[in-house]
Amino acid sequence: MPLQDLPNLRVQGSVLRTNKRKLRGSVSEGLDSECTPRELIQPCSPTLKHQRPACKGKENDGEQFVLARRSRRKKESVSGVSLDHLPDELLLRILFCLPLRDLLRTSAVCRRWHRLAVDECLWRSVDLEGLIHVGPALQHVLKTGVRRLRCPRSFMEELHLSDMSSLQLVQMDMSNSTIPTPALESIIGGCRLLEYLSLEGLQLSDAIMTSLSENSRLLQLNLSGCSGFSAAALAHMLDSCSCIQQLNISWCSFNSQHVKSVVAHLSSSVTHLNLSGYRENLTLEDVKVLVTRCTNLQILDLSDSTLLMADCFQVLRQLGRLVHLSLSRCYQIHLAALTDVGQMFPLLGLLDMFGVVHTSHMAALKKDVPHISINSKPFSSIARPTPAGRPGDGTMWHQRCRLRFKL
Repeated sequence: MPLQDLPNLRVQGSVLRTNKRKLRGSVSEGLDSECTPRELIQPCSPTLKHQRPACKGKENDGEQFVLARRSRRKKESVSGVSLDHLPDELLLRILFCLPLRDLLRTSAVCRRWHRLAVDECLWRSVDLEGLIHVGPALQHVLKTGVRRLRCPRSFMEELHLSDMSSLQLVQMDMSNSTIPTPALESIIGGCRLLEYLSLEGLQLSDAIMTSLSENSRLLQLNLSGCSGFSAAALAHMLDSCSCIQQLNISWCSFNSQHVKSVVAHLSSSVTHLNLSGYRENLTLEDVKVLVTRCTNLQILDLSDSTLLMADCFQVLRQLGRLVHLSLSRCYQIHLAALTDVGQMFPLLGLLDMFGVVHTSHMAALKKDVPHISINSKPFSSIARPTPAGRPGDGTMWHQRCRLRFKL
């Protein structure tokens, strides 16, 4: 190479070094700078790590100088609508379709779902039939503002229920459950809106009867087989609950004073009455008082009243609206007295005389009263939440509860 060309090489080398320094400065200032030469920028995959050059010198004279820039990762677009973006009203409608177990699971998802899962609109009607150790579940359900509660044949241990002052219960069935009397007093003590109530077979108290008297809207009351309350408390409750239409107060632990309190304090609004099982405590005089006060009776059950005789028909015939009469096991009523029943009760369609009319006499009696069905209903359904002969079908006063606990 000629010597005169050497100065030109030194100039070109210095220019190249200067350009490299400028390029390195532009990288430190940011790859988005307008001074970055576009022809030296090459995209690289975000998953590959940037490799260092093999040469550890200050300059890579043997290789082309290359700048690399990672491409920005685009946000993945989600198709559809997220549940988090739905309004509370729509989420409540979705939760309304869930069964009880799934609703309890959703309450553990997050704070918002927990707030929605315990909303009172989802807990209007609950069925806890047959639940063992029902105390904690019952306390939770009562706090949600439940309106219809079905809890028959359940077991509650000794438990002190708190904050039961303003319950929203309208219908409640606790028939044949095992529940301590103090716990039942707390529940009934917080009720003011009851319209349908069944406490069949439970141990009650005067405090419970006093609390029942605060429910002036009561329409159907089933106290069959109950005990533990006085005749005075019973009379006060019947005086206060003057809207009762159906009352089942059969086979309670009554004496003659209890029976007299019933017939003397019943309201004229009663149309269905079951007063059976009082053998030697219900007399003809009690029937006379009953007929005088309750002139609108349509269904009357006085079965197992062994003191009643055939002359009771002359008293009962004052009930011109009677369509169903039960006098089963009233053994002192003779068969001959039944032949005139059709003339005494023109609207009567059902007559139950189990234990009085034998099968051998059934054909002859049906000829005398052809329009009356005899011994067709062995079970009474007065004020009972579940249809007679159909226990466990899940209905309560002809309606099913939405949330149901299944064993």
